[in-house]
Amino acid sequence: MSQPSPQDHARARHHSGTDADAGPGVDTGTDARAEAEAEAEVEAEARTGAEEKGDGLRERLVRTGVALVDAEGAQALTLREIARRAGVSHGAPRRWFPTHLDLLSAIAREGFAELAARVAEADREADRTDAGPRERVETLTRVYLGYAAERRGMYELMFRHDLLESGRLGLRETSLPLFARLAALVAELRPGTDAVTAAGALWANLHGLAQLRHWGSLSLATGSDDPAPFVRAALDAHLGPAEPTR
Repeated sequence: MSQPSPQDHARARHHSGTDADAGPGVDTGTDARAEAEAEAEVEAEARTGAEEKGDGLRERLVRTGVALVDAEGAQALTLREIARRAGVSHGAPRRWFPTHLDLLSAIAREGFAELAARVAEADREADRTDAGPRERVETLTRVYLGYAAERRGMYELMFRHDLLESGRLGLRETSLPLFARLAALVAELRPGTDAVTAAGALWANLHGLAQLRHWGSLSLATGSDDPAPFVRAALDAHLGPAEPTR
């Protein structure tokens, strides 16, 4: 025989106090409030149960984490806080994400997916204008620095060493195509050189530029927060001076 569900218990608690059993002088308004509360409890229990049975909870936890990292930064991404904002018990995320790193990696994957989409859109625009490799690298740097400035919390999470080193959910493999794209463009510009090393040095410059801008150290040291001249200097240093435009 099946066991009574939480919804059955809630209904039983309600029906035990209906007007049919009410004696003289019982406040039927109180009964009406009790009925409404019982029905709300039933609906909440049913909704929570349905969410925890399907993939909807996993997706909701990730969406909640994305919103939280954008609002408060990577340091706010605790399992307990994500669960609280998602409206579930603090143990619920463990069903889908056995460790904290698993959940953080799932959130970071969303960041890499968005950055990749921005790069792909920039590539399509470059195809339409028949841009050369130097122009494409310049566009890629703008996309990268723009993302770092706009999605600061997500950007910091994406490049956390412990996440990439753990390899959870294939996060490292998700990040590599972006670097491979940069290395391929560098190879076009500097044939015969070690494109991976040159691309790594350039990326390190860009990452440092993004960090220094965020901290305010760049403007403090140079008097300017405009990344354009620093990007040009980095590209010239690693790729050689750009050819003069005709």
